[in-house]
Amino acid sequence: MKKNQKIFPGIILIGFGLYFYMQQADIVIFKEVYTWPTLLIIVGVAFLGQGYWANEYEAILPGVILVGFGLHFHVVNKLAIWPDHIGTFILIIALGFLLRYQKTGNGLFQGLLFLLLSILLLFYDKVISWFGILENKVDVAWNLWPVLLIIIGIYLIFIKRK
Repeated sequence: MKKNQKIFPGIILIGFGLYFYMQQADIVIFKEVYTWPTLLIIVGVAFLGQGYWANEYEAILPGVILVGFGLHFHVVNKLAIWPDHIGTFILIIALGFLLRYQKTGNGLFQGLLFLLLSILLLFYDKVISWFGILENKVDVAWNLWPVLLIIIGIYLIFIKRK
């Protein structure tokens, strides 16, 4: 087994071992981390380790998504400023694509598309207020944006072939 193939399972075993040891030892300081989001974070860190240490950059995207979702579920009810919104998940996915793009050169379009979508979703009220006098027309367009996403997806899959 090559060295770079040992990183992912090594991090998983260390992370899960620490998790279950601290849970069995009933360490009070870490009582709030004995939940399933912590397991998401451990697996995500393993993917990130595989991505960055083993130069398998495709593992960065699932790593960022798992760590981000795990962190989100840990802090969403503890921090008042943390948004409990679908836009948060899309922002995490955008970050994953952009970090992968940084190493591979692939995924910039997807990262920017998800970033734009997350900004629109997270700041919907502010975006709508910027349009002010166009409110009725923007409202119609806002109701049709899912159809626009479907059309773009169909275009990318079936029409735009390399």
